[in-house]
Amino acid sequence: MKLDKFDIEILKVLQRDATVSMAELSQHVGLSHTPCWRRVKRMETDGVITNRVTLLDAKKLNLGVSVFIYVTLKNHDGNSLTSFENAVQDIDEIVECHTTSGDKDYLLKVIVRSIEEYEHLLKSTLTNLPLVDHLSSTFALKQVKNTTELPLNNGAVN
Repeated sequence: MKLDKFDIEILKVLQRDATVSMAELSQHVGLSHTPCWRRVKRMETDGVITNRVTLLDAKKLNLGVSVFIYVTLKNHDGNSLTSFENAVQDIDEIVECHTTSGDKDYLLKVIVRSIEEYEHLLKSTLTNLPLVDHLSSTFALKQVKNTTELPLNNGAVN
């Protein structure tokens, strides 16, 4: 999909604040209301804009423990991978799941209230995921950077 400078600017503004009114958005990017609205709708239809969400502060919600878990599966056939990927969808504490290259199959990001809560999740749920052979957990000590904004300044889209 071809995006021009107006589309990129619209995306930058919406990444920072999805609640911005169409009037404010159109004024910020230098377009009138209707063309701006049409561009937003086109990018939604084309799947460039997938969701509009509210970001929450995990610490203020007493969810201050982030755990990164490397997962190795016993089997690597299509059904095994699909079975594992479907199972992680139902676990709320898993907020990200990525397939990875190298000797590990997946990287999970888990957010919980405490180390004790993670231990319970590990023993009761994670070790029982389909075809899990090995789990390796790393606890985040401090979050240095966290953003949902994609780097649109780098010519990533043209």
